[in-house]
Amino acid sequence: MGGLLGELGKKLAERWLSLLVLPGALYLAIATAGHTLGHGDALSVRRLSHAISNAAGAPQTATVGGQVVLLAAVLAGAAAAGLAAQSLGSAIERGALAAGWSSWPWPFGKLAELRVVNRQRRWDAARGEYEALLLRERSPRTANRPNPRERHRAARRCERIAVERPERPTWSSDRIHAAVLRLDRDMHVSLLTVWPHLWLVLSEDIRGEIDKARSVLARAAALSGWALLYLPLAWWWWPAAPLASVLVIISARRLRSAADTYATLLEASVRLHLPDLADKLRIEGHPMGPPLGGAVMRRLTSPKPASEPAV
Repeated sequence: MGGLLGELGKKLAERWLSLLVLPGALYLAIATAGHTLGHGDALSVRRLSHAISNAAGAPQTATVGGQVVLLAAVLAGAAAAGLAAQSLGSAIERGALAAGWSSWPWPFGKLAELRVVNRQRRWDAARGEYEALLLRERSPRTANRPNPRERHRAARRCERIAVERPERPTWSSDRIHAAVLRLDRDMHVSLLTVWPHLWLVLSEDIRGEIDKARSVLARAAALSGWALLYLPLAWWWWPAAPLASVLVIISARRLRSAADTYATLLEASVRLHLPDLADKLRIEGHPMGPPLGGAVMRRLTSPKPASEPAV
């Protein structure tokens, strides 16, 4: 038991160090350097090295006690910055996934609704262009057929907006929602209902891959949180502005990629392992597809309570 607790404590310490302290220490170092240099000497290495030398020779850092206090202050500040970035990242992740956007308070809900309508209009236009090109490719006359590359470009324009017709305000939220739509359309399965039961059937390796994809999604959102923390530093040190912009671009790309991977794993897990869940539920005699999905849903869905007779 002691060995297990020791190993758990070691893993927690490593996670605390990698996710909070090290990025937080880098943030404190950049913030201190920016405050020291200012706008006029923003990239002056000589001035920065001179300031570091003066700080190292200060009486407060010459003693062991002073060094211990300084180290404790740096660790505490780094951890606080890391927690702030994680909190901002969690808020950004909720906004990016936008699961309950229709219940957001005004004006956020109204802005999200306007964005959904705009994305639907753009997607409908791109999809109409793609289907028109697809129809022209079936023309019996070769001269009337368009270049296939035009259809591929139209398909990519459509997918850049959303994989399925948009119903949420962001690409990442629509990508995960597309898995829900496809499973309902192709297999008559509700992912929200099936997933807790299917999770218990999946192997440890598959669950590990899904957890890893979910962690990558959370880390991508946390990177956006760091970008928001770096942005105020531009008030006294201008290089912080391009640094925050680069972090925003990287985090947005990572968030899209992680959402795509996570949604793909969710959909693939249901499609491949729904028969395993059916075996656990003792469901037999249904072919793969809507018949099997409907049978599983009937077994997992609780019946509505009978209404009590009026007295």
